Amino acid sequence: MSSPGRLVEILHNKGELPPEWAPTVAAVDRAHFVPDTFEVADRTVSRSADEAEWRRMVYADLPLITQHNDGRRAADEVAFPTCSTSMPSLMLAMAAVVRDGDAVLEVGTGTGYHAAWLAHRLGGDRTTTIETDKALHDIARDNLARAGLHPHTECGDGLAGVPARAPFDRIIATCTVRDIPYAWVEQTAPGGTILTPWGSSFHSYSFATLTVRDGRATGGFSGRPAFMWARQQRRSYGRIRDWYHGEEGDHSTTTLDPRVLEYDPHARFAVGLRVRDAWPLLCHADDGSDEATYWLFDDARTSWATAEYVPGHASYDIEQHGPRRLWDEAESAYRTWHSQGSPPRDRYRITVTADGQRVSL
Repeated sequence: MSSPGRLVEILHNKGELPPEWAPTVAAVDRAHFVPDTFEVADRTVSRSADEAEWRRMVYADLPLITQHNDGRRAADEVAFPTCSTSMPSLMLAMAAVVRDGDAVLEVGTGTGYHAAWLAHRLGGDRTTTIETDKALHDIARDNLARAGLHPHTECGDGLAGVPARAPFDRIIATCTVRDIPYAWVEQTAPGGTILTPWGSSFHSYSFATLTVRDGRATGGFSGRPAFMWARQQRRSYGRIRDWYHGEEGDHSTTTLDPRVLEYDPHARFAVGLRVRDAWPLLCHADDGSDEATYWLFDDARTSWATAEYVPGHASYDIEQHGPRRLWDEAESAYRTWHSQGSPPRDRYRITVTADGQRVSL
């Protein structure tokens, strides 16, 4: 069976379908919000090539990538996803903040599927959604109309919100931000909630959930979401050769196993608070040696660093090039976190005021 009922069955069996959302998931056909060709799990699925497989994936609990590189990918560019219809169980985790009667602003319409859920449960008059990309906005609007749902749709800068429709009881972003706009705080009703994927170039796998009171928003971190970036704040993308051109950097050694920065989520979160505009890439050797090179790249494409992991060694070779010493920054951030007792991510609090954003223990 490849129908909305199959998706309901999957989510129910996984224990991911709250009773209050079950009628909506059953009623809103995901097929209305999925193009004829999409990517899932690094492969392309085409409706014209295999209708049955296309339908099986549409009603699966999987994210479906519907756009790369803002829809304008050049032949020599690295492909990075810029739109999807999200994993339904993850959407439900976000939707848990919604209550009947809420007025909700969704930032990042995408295909329109999440907005359709909101409009079905709350009504179109209580649902506002904004999309930066005009092409995506137009597609989503058509998808919603085909599904018979009519939330208020806007095309514009989602980070600015939709002040004409404020206040909102909930603002839910379906894109990752590194700085929560104060405009969202201003447009949220007292006691209301802001929920957004949040992070830095180094670590962008957290939900920030904040409550708004007295002109400020405060909250904490949870989950491990993977969302596209808000285009105004996203990290850089590229290949190693876009940073490394055969230069020789400055050499040193470290006793810090670089794999810790890759595999310890709490350490990576903490380092990302201090090294916000650089990102890591762990490359395993292909010769069965279990060796690996840990790369760091800055968003400005001016600096790189490597740490060479060799099994059984207590010291690791470091090389750094450019105006920044990226390994030194990352190691310093790690050791500061470790000296604080290695606090887990859920110990941190985030506050957003008119003066900006602050994350602290």
